[in-house]
Amino acid sequence: MAKAKQAKESQGFEKYIRWFWMLFLGGILLVVLIFSLASWGAFGDMPDHTVLENPKTNLASEIISSDGKTLGKIYFKDNRTPVGFDDLPKHLVDALVATEDARFYDHSGIDARGTLRAAVFLGKKGGASTISQQLAKQLFHGERASGWRRYTQKFKEWIIAIRLERQYTKEEIIAQYFNIYDFGNNGDGIRSASRIYFRKEPKDLNLKESAMLVGMFKNSSLFNPRPHRNPIGTRNRRNVVLAQMAKYGYIEDAIRDSLQKTELDLKYTPESHNEGPAPHFRTYLEKDLKKWIAENLKPDGTKYNLYSDGLKIFTTIDSRMQKYAEQAVTKHMANLQAEFFHQNTPDRNPTAPFLDLTKAEIDDLMRRSMSRGERWRIMKKEGKSKKEIIASFDVPTKMTIFKWVKGKASEVDTIMKPIDSMRYYKSLLHPGIMSMDPQTGHVKAWVGGNDHKYFKYDHVRQGKRQVGSTFKPFVYATAIDQLHMSPCDKQPLSQITIEANKYGNPEPWTPKNSDGQYGGERTLKEALAGSVNTVTARLMNKVGPQPVAKLAKNLGINSDIPEVPSIALGTPDISIYEMVGAYSAFANKGVYTKPVMIERIEDKNGTVLFQFTPETRDVLSAESAYVTVKLMQGVVESGSGSRLRHTWAGNKDVYKDIITGYPYKLTNPIAGKTGTTQNQSDGWFMGMVPNLVTGVWVGAEDRAAHFKSITYGQGAAMALPIWGMYMRSCYDDKTLNISKKDFEKPKDLSIEVDCSKYQAEETPEDNGMPDEDQDGLELRP
Repeated sequence: MAKAKQAKESQGFEKYIRWFWMLFLGGILLVVLIFSLASWGAFGDMPDHTVLENPKTNLASEIISSDGKTLGKIYFKDNRTPVGFDDLPKHLVDALVATEDARFYDHSGIDARGTLRAAVFLGKKGGASTISQQLAKQLFHGERASGWRRYTQKFKEWIIAIRLERQYTKEEIIAQYFNIYDFGNNGDGIRSASRIYFRKEPKDLNLKESAMLVGMFKNSSLFNPRPHRNPIGTRNRRNVVLAQMAKYGYIEDAIRDSLQKTELDLKYTPESHNEGPAPHFRTYLEKDLKKWIAENLKPDGTKYNLYSDGLKIFTTIDSRMQKYAEQAVTKHMANLQAEFFHQNTPDRNPTAPFLDLTKAEIDDLMRRSMSRGERWRIMKKEGKSKKEIIASFDVPTKMTIFKWVKGKASEVDTIMKPIDSMRYYKSLLHPGIMSMDPQTGHVKAWVGGNDHKYFKYDHVRQGKRQVGSTFKPFVYATAIDQLHMSPCDKQPLSQITIEANKYGNPEPWTPKNSDGQYGGERTLKEALAGSVNTVTARLMNKVGPQPVAKLAKNLGINSDIPEVPSIALGTPDISIYEMVGAYSAFANKGVYTKPVMIERIEDKNGTVLFQFTPETRDVLSAESAYVTVKLMQGVVESGSGSRLRHTWAGNKDVYKDIITGYPYKLTNPIAGKTGTTQNQSDGWFMGMVPNLVTGVWVGAEDRAAHFKSITYGQGAAMALPIWGMYMRSCYDDKTLNISKKDFEKPKDLSIEVDCSKYQAEETPEDNGMPDEDQDGLELRP
């Protein structure tokens, strides 16, 4: 009986054993089946070998300066630029491994211990996702699913993670994970995040900065370090990362304790289309690149995607020179604007900011501006009547406006009537500056306006304004080229009338000198230095407007230039871009080189897709170009540009508010020309040294808004200070090698340029102040 009982118990035990092995093997088979089903795509599409080898991620196109700095990105959604593992500092990698996957180097995609722990404790003691699994989720199925789909999603993660481990090295997986993660605030990938939060490249991050960024992997939306977001929570999370690094032996406890007491030391620098260096240049470049893409297809016949293909655009812009140009613009414009507001208070100018307009003309101007604005467009779309729309402009509204505050461009929240905000913006003066190497055509700096967020209009390429006396060198150059005239040749100052119908002029034209002086003679050098209108008109009468217009066209000016005598005084509307290109031919021995912005374009793998080829043409003889340059040197030596040279013995207080950075103390050879249009609406300065030509324009949106007097309204006060400060900074930076030498003299020069060999003519007594520029246009017959 005992044996029968033992046999029965033995059979029962064997039954449990059989059930155990059946369940065990069944479980294994079930797991294998589930993995197989997931692998076969039963739970959704799975990436194949090709996709794993080239995972699809949106990569921003990167705009790079000539000195290797990132100027900005072009992207639609993802501001991502990948970096390699070698560009990641060791402590950044250590922080990631210590915090996210301590056994990363020991598993093949799935952490068995972590998975078992998560299953037993239902995730209460931490999850089990490895870095490889997190990368799989980021690359191939995105957001966390819910319900039963969460389990199928997990199986897919495991399979993809294993495949990734087979496809890539551990280092490549880490690099991909850093590159794919969204750190918030347009910080797509570690490179963007490093630049945005700390103004650094990833390789330059220190330990605590690395710890903060790794801490954001937990939840970048929650752990947002920006002020008014969650800087305290982000700091606490950073300290958790530092604790993990100490726990696993990556740093010492003393270092952990020391760094945990520190602040985040954030240097938040947003990356957007409005922020960063050269925003107007980048906007123009984006349009240019779209044209290039339309004409250049990929080898497979498809189009490049500027916003996601990760193109690298290597530009000619020098980041140092761009910075100096932007600093000069900011410093001068803040002071100049303050003076403009001072002169246009209601008691000083009841029609402020406009001059020389009647009330009816001002009302008409403002009404036309209303109809072109966004408010008008939106309200009209909503079905509002014209009367209702106009009435809305008199209702006070909360708004944020651009304003110069303590010498800096700022945003100010205020309550203002829309009509008053329009009048305010009409009061603002705008700048434009472009700088170019005349030999290579490389554009080195480009500032298209005050603030790209508020002023999208680009005054370098889009803007075209009357150029005033900066056009006169084209007249002089034509006379030198055709008539072999010397800078030392004299011309009478007396008035000249070009009769009607000559050169197609419908009426007699008698230009006036702004100082009212007409007696005696002047050399061509003295006449250009003093911007004497009557001498320029005499030269125009000798050569005719057609050759002058033709020369300007050959020098790259595509704007309309009527073939009439009055162009001699700068009546055409021309862009800074065109003027700088044209002047560059004078410094380049008569050879015009088309301005260049792009050196080359590469794809994300470094394959060169486009290589710049210079476009040049001979326009003037080297002799004519050199003589024209010598003429323009007189403008800086004794004319309106002479304030670049020295401190006046006379009263300089008149200039102290607007000539910021004065004196400039530039002693090297400089050729240039100021320009001031009628009623002081536009101020210009074109300046050259042998290897750099720079043009500056300043003016208001509407020409009726301008300085009342030429003291502040001339090109020498409005535009020249920007040039002077910019060049002073360029010369102070010894790494730039901006030339201080004289312009190269042609070997076969036959025109005399040394006027000391001519009999000197007595000049007006110097009162210690520069002669005011006589650039003001006089177009009355």
